[in-house]
Amino acid sequence: MLEKTEDRMSQKGGVTKRRHTDEDEEGGEKKRRGGEKGDGGRKLLDAMSVGYFRRVGERLGEGFANSEEREMFVENVLTEVKGKAAVVAMDRTGSFTLQRLLPLCRPDQVAEVLAELGGESGSELKAVSCDRCGGHVVESAVRQISKLSQTAATTEEEEEEEGGVLEAQVLSLCQVVRDSIAEFIQHVHGSHVVRTLLHVLSGCLGPLRTETRPGAKDRNAVPQMTDFEVPTSFWYEMKNLTDTLMDNVNLSVTDSVASAVFQTMLTVSHRKRPKLCKQLLKRIMGYLTSRSAAPGVSPLLVFLKDQASSHLVEMILQLSHKALLRDLYKNHLKGHLVDLALHSIANFPIQRLTAASAKHTMFLKLFDELIQGVEAILAAGHMGVIVQLAESCAESGEKQEDMIQCLLRAFHCAEPGTRHVNCLPLFMSLTTYEVYYHCETAESKVQTEVPLTSICYHGSRLVQSLAKFKERSLLLSSLRTQTPADLLKLASDPAGSHVLQALITTSSDKGRGKILKRLEGQFVPMACSRLGSRVLEAIWNSASVTHRHNIAQELVSCESQLRSDQFARHVWAKFALSHYSHRRGHWQEIQSGESKKRKLFSDILE
Repeated sequence: MLEKTEDRMSQKGGVTKRRHTDEDEEGGEKKRRGGEKGDGGRKLLDAMSVGYFRRVGERLGEGFANSEEREMFVENVLTEVKGKAAVVAMDRTGSFTLQRLLPLCRPDQVAEVLAELGGESGSELKAVSCDRCGGHVVESAVRQISKLSQTAATTEEEEEEEGGVLEAQVLSLCQVVRDSIAEFIQHVHGSHVVRTLLHVLSGCLGPLRTETRPGAKDRNAVPQMTDFEVPTSFWYEMKNLTDTLMDNVNLSVTDSVASAVFQTMLTVSHRKRPKLCKQLLKRIMGYLTSRSAAPGVSPLLVFLKDQASSHLVEMILQLSHKALLRDLYKNHLKGHLVDLALHSIANFPIQRLTAASAKHTMFLKLFDELIQGVEAILAAGHMGVIVQLAESCAESGEKQEDMIQCLLRAFHCAEPGTRHVNCLPLFMSLTTYEVYYHCETAESKVQTEVPLTSICYHGSRLVQSLAKFKERSLLLSSLRTQTPADLLKLASDPAGSHVLQALITTSSDKGRGKILKRLEGQFVPMACSRLGSRVLEAIWNSASVTHRHNIAQELVSCESQLRSDQFARHVWAKFALSHYSHRRGHWQEIQSGESKKRKLFSDILE
């Protein structure tokens, strides 16, 4: 019977409601009934409907054979939604299903759902938007405006009519948001609707917001934006919405949720409306710098140290133009950079300022001020400031020698000069000479071998930045003093592998050869390591034919081991080692051709 029912469901393109028997009600847990009130007196979705929308969600996951079947299915489900859209949207199961259904709907169908969610006057959109489940549905509906140009309407007039209805509903939502802007931007769920509106009105969308947390690799990644054409009305509405937000700019520095809305406003306007962004930056900074503070103290210094407002200041510094950055430094931050860099919160905006100033001559003044407090900043553990300072030196091409000498002094390996060759492990572990080598005075003898076991993330980042400097001989000399075992350990370390890769791939052919000479005998264990195999591939891509020949010669001697290893087998294939073993002349021709191509492209890029 169940199989027949499912067949009928597939044929009709819809999902039928399952009848609940008396046994179900008596033997199972207590079911929710239509009209039952939940927390706050909110009407709940009845159990039969919850089951229906759960099965709809499952059916959506299976996909459709053709567009006709999909359209019929969508039409049938929307028929069930009609009359109770708000209740469905604010139910957990119903919300998930609608979020998956709306991208399959026509613009006019999405508009109908939004219209019902808003009620006769449209005011009910506020309650739905500020609901933990309903807010996601409203966001999903609003995002569909980006697909207007992709709709398959039969005529141009029909396409304009369908799009116009949805456009009107989005504008209606904007009016509801503007009427209660303070409540929306401070609400943990409602604020996300405002942020989605800002994206849509400006004509760019980021990835979908989900309940799941991003993985470690994706946490710091810049979200990918998709641009699309917007109606002319959105251009004016964006100005209206930003003006309304600016009337409540005081909330951006007192409430972290509201602050995120203002950050989104700046981000999207910077991408799509640069002139508007410039105006907004000026107005926000005007507000921040006009607040009252202690005599002779800029109010901006207070905001930089505040948990809620510092994030907004970071965004401002990141997006500011040259004139604004120069004004901020000259009139508010000059003479205070080291103190701010030592603060547990303010050091993050200082990192953004250092990054933003790298393209301008004002970086020289920032550097001269921050360099005075490097040891104190290191002692405070705010390594992000030091890493960004080195990164900005690499980007600007200025103050690189001063940066190196300052680090040598900070890690106590500047004097005597014989300590210079020990700088690499000190930088990577962020420990001073005496601590790393377990000696108390300068006259103490250095232990010849100290294992590389204390490489840290920021130490790795620091050396990677230093590897971009014009003069890298100090780092390369230090690298060549490491034992082959330590180099292997470096290649297999999560943080150290990036250091080894950066130093080898940026070296000259001659310098690379000296390091590879030290690595002889370690290529097989490197190939069998998860991280080491990636370093080996990077080395291979930048190596000359002669160096490739030396690496291949060592690897082919352990063919069975490499072919059976989960990481090394990829190395075997990418390096074409089977060709090297059986058709060496052909392998040599291929490698020579690749080397010439690489050199040609390198000359073009330079």
